[in-house]
Amino acid sequence: LPRAWVGPLLPGAMVNAPKTKRTFCKGPKCCKHQVHRVTQQKTGKASLFAQGKRRYDKKQAGFGGQTKPVFHKKAKTTKKITLRLTCTQCKTVRLLAIKRTKHFEITEKKAKSKGPSF
Repeated sequence: LPRAWVGPLLPGAMVNAPKTKRTFCKGPKCCKHQVHRVTQQKTGKASLFAQGKRRYDKKQAGFGGQTKPVFHKKAKTTKKITLRLTCTQCKTVRLLAIKRTKHFEITEKKAKSKGPSF
């Protein structure tokens, strides 16, 4: 593959993201570039009433041990980072997925480092 297709970011590289970012806000009040507060998106609490969870719990109930396979063959060493951009004016939230990385930091300002910043 040509270098341009692969991209500059390696999975092991350190990624620094600024605490604030000026980017386009799609909110109905704004519809222009605004300053956004940047935070890292966290996984939400799993619901007990989701269809898959209800089905799993019903199947597990009673005797018979573990009924479904438990996944052990974990291959990935990194997770994809998702940034949560909150508009400072209208509070509209937008999610921005960035590449895989092992080390991720939200810094005070854009750091002058080797790795790219988002």
